[in-house]
Amino acid sequence: MAGKLTGKKVAILAADGFEEVELTKPKKALDDAGAQTSVVSIKSGKIQGMNHADKGETVAVDLTFVGTRSRRSSTP
Repeated sequence: MAGKLTGKKVAILAADGFEEVELTKPKKALDDAGAQTSVVSIKSGKIQGMNHADKGETVAVDLTFVGTRSRRSSTP
């Protein structure tokens, strides 16, 4: 599947308390397929992941909602 998403941009919306594998695994798959992914959250810096009830890894935020513009795609 490498390269199938080359040139596509994907926003991943998340906040503190996200389930770690529910962000990291899809992000890796998208990145491996050539997509340009950005983690978008309500605050800048890092957000705290969780492994069920335990704290997991933190993830860097690329954009906040304030700094993000929506854009309609020309293709469906």
